[in-house]
Amino acid sequence: MIRSSCLVWCCAIVWAAIPAFSADSVPSFVNDVEPVLTRFGCNQGACHGKGAGQNGFRLSLRGYAPELDHGWIVKEQEGRRVSLVAPEDSLLLRKPLGEVPHGGAKLFDPGSKAHQILLEWLKAGAPGPVKGESQITGLTVTSNDASGSTDVQTKKVGDQQQLIVTAKYSDGSTRDVTWLTQFASNDAGLVEVDSHGKLKVLRHGETAVRAHYQGQVAVQVISVPFDRPAVAQAPNTATRGNFIDDHVFAKLTALRIPASAAVSDEAFIRRVFLDTIGTLPTEAEVEAFLADARSDKRAQFIESLLQRPEFVDLWTMLMADLFQNRKERDHDVRGVKGVRAFHQWLRSQVAANRPWNELVRAVLTSSGDSDQHPEVGYYVVTIGEFRQTQQSDVVASVAQAFLGTRIGCAKCHNHPLEKYTQDDYYHFAAFFSRVAFDRQSPQMGKTDLIQATEHQQNQQRHRANLQKQLAEKEATPIPEKEEDAKKREQQLTELRKQIEGVAADIERVRMSPITVGQPRTNEQLKAQPLDRANLAIELGSDPRVALVDWMTSGRNESFNGSIVNRIWQHYMGVGLVEPVDDIRASNPPSNPPLWKVLNEDFAAHGFDMKQLMRTILNSRTYQTSSETLAENEADTKFYSHYYARRLPAELLLDAFSQVTAIPDQFPGYPEGLRAQQLADPGLDSYFLRLFGRSDRVTACACERQGDVTMSQLLHLQNGDTISRKIEAGNGYLAEMLKSTPDNAAAINRLFMTTLSRKPNQTEINAITSQLSQGSREDVFRDLMWALLNSKEFSFNH
Repeated sequence: MIRSSCLVWCCAIVWAAIPAFSADSVPSFVNDVEPVLTRFGCNQGACHGKGAGQNGFRLSLRGYAPELDHGWIVKEQEGRRVSLVAPEDSLLLRKPLGEVPHGGAKLFDPGSKAHQILLEWLKAGAPGPVKGESQITGLTVTSNDASGSTDVQTKKVGDQQQLIVTAKYSDGSTRDVTWLTQFASNDAGLVEVDSHGKLKVLRHGETAVRAHYQGQVAVQVISVPFDRPAVAQAPNTATRGNFIDDHVFAKLTALRIPASAAVSDEAFIRRVFLDTIGTLPTEAEVEAFLADARSDKRAQFIESLLQRPEFVDLWTMLMADLFQNRKERDHDVRGVKGVRAFHQWLRSQVAANRPWNELVRAVLTSSGDSDQHPEVGYYVVTIGEFRQTQQSDVVASVAQAFLGTRIGCAKCHNHPLEKYTQDDYYHFAAFFSRVAFDRQSPQMGKTDLIQATEHQQNQQRHRANLQKQLAEKEATPIPEKEEDAKKREQQLTELRKQIEGVAADIERVRMSPITVGQPRTNEQLKAQPLDRANLAIELGSDPRVALVDWMTSGRNESFNGSIVNRIWQHYMGVGLVEPVDDIRASNPPSNPPLWKVLNEDFAAHGFDMKQLMRTILNSRTYQTSSETLAENEADTKFYSHYYARRLPAELLLDAFSQVTAIPDQFPGYPEGLRAQQLADPGLDSYFLRLFGRSDRVTACACERQGDVTMSQLLHLQNGDTISRKIEAGNGYLAEMLKSTPDNAAAINRLFMTTLSRKPNQTEINAITSQLSQGSREDVFRDLMWALLNSKEFSFNH
């Protein structure tokens, strides 16, 4: 202890003896030292930036907390990492120089820029962050062969290019920070970029290269057209559907990717049925559509599907995914009844085609009890039993579900891929800081969502208790003795005074500014949206209203784009931004002009989701065949062909029930109810769980899985989901074999019912050959089993 005290005292004397450097020559800890640590990976999650640090030394992840980093570097472990007497001997230098053992190996050479910055900083006395110093405000990326930044740079395979990154600061200055910037490619197989910002084009296509520096990000899009003659392939006036086609075909033309042919009527009707209402067309519906000679029959058919009740069922299910309608993990206060009530509420909104902005407003500003206002169920599951909403899931859930922005990581540290800081997270959290619950178990009563802080709630309970005491005291008879009567009156006066004081305190809190505490800095941060705009929030008002006003202004690209991207992905198979709920500057859309016009059109039509769907469905882009060409089979994001994908769990199970005429039975639900109509995602179903039903536990769209797994294939081929339905004596196959004695007609009916098309001659010949060798029942049973196990049945194409 004595030795430690002496060492600290000696260090203090030496530190005081260090001569002062001029402000211009002293490297800034925030703007010089931290970027060096970030550039060479010292504060990355794989090294000292992890929560517990590494080998006894920790740093904030990517330098998000410079005030902490400075203390850990300079003062922790009695300052052993720095030597202010002999800066060259500091471990902070010797380890990355490779002069002493270092788990991260040698990082830079003596005399390099990084070495000089750290050495000069140590010689200056290792100063910490300076209050009010200039801060970075933006980042631009250009190339050494272009005058200024462009949205897209066109290259050829084999091209190389040096990127140049310039940082802008709050004092108006700029700096070339290329050597300190971290670079990454969104598709390293298409364009690779090294740590110095030199990129090389490896193959054809288009991707973005990201530049990250001090929490800022800039993007350079690299387009590499295919080496083939340009094809004039834009749809003519007879085949063009709408503005979507203009932008999609312009992109395909620029990349020299040919589009597949238009989809056939047989494939179209099956596709549009599954995408729009989640069911297969019946044999009669297919026959009627194929026989329809109207030139606008597809548009007419699309319109009819948008009005069907099955449309409401499908989109209620998808909205319930988005609004996370489920029971709580623990101490559920709504039960299945509450989940069903919210499901029915959502169904009524979809049936009424309520505009998206109004629907979101109704949920995000909801209050009251869960019986009268089922929409508060969204807050029940995202806040749960957290007393401080900033610690719950609601902040990240709202941002991801309704703004397509993943800010959950910023709860603990700055976003690793975007500009969002830990402060941004808590600024955003403040909008929900006065959402609280008066929680009751379902047996005891209703759970109410109220506008109050934890302190207000405690004071309200205190006031209620005092009011109860006052009422009881007032109900007692006035004592006959004057002394006792006087004492009673004093007690009543004191209780009234306490009630007034508590009421005044409640009102004081209600009228106080909306803030939330930042756990790292202990600063009280005001409510502020993610674009850092200053919103005027009237004292005493619900701050969520101001948030929703900002979200639904029509100019908010994140709000518009989030739902537009989800709907686009539902119908097109791939979002304009992928992942669909990860919209950020460093993850630009595959077709920016289309992205812009779709968002603008959506807002211009009053956030009408059905109108957006109508536009997509009527486009030539949606009505492109899934059959690929040799020149476009590798395309996965420019919509040169329709992207086939496996049916979602509920749709696939319903399809089996529909074509076999044997419905599923779900516990607690009436027979005949389809899987898409189920309210509770917690219902026990091996099939739905195996095929990727969403559990609605998070706001991530990734919860609904569309992958094909070996377990799924084995279940379909060996389980009883299909076989028992096929073999049922009261099912479709048994009825069809009785009513259709002609084998050719029976084959045709079975193909039309399952695949919505007629069999080709090869298929007919193979089946006829089998019929000549075995029993009719066995052959048709095997045929139906084969059809239901085919990719053509389980995929939408």
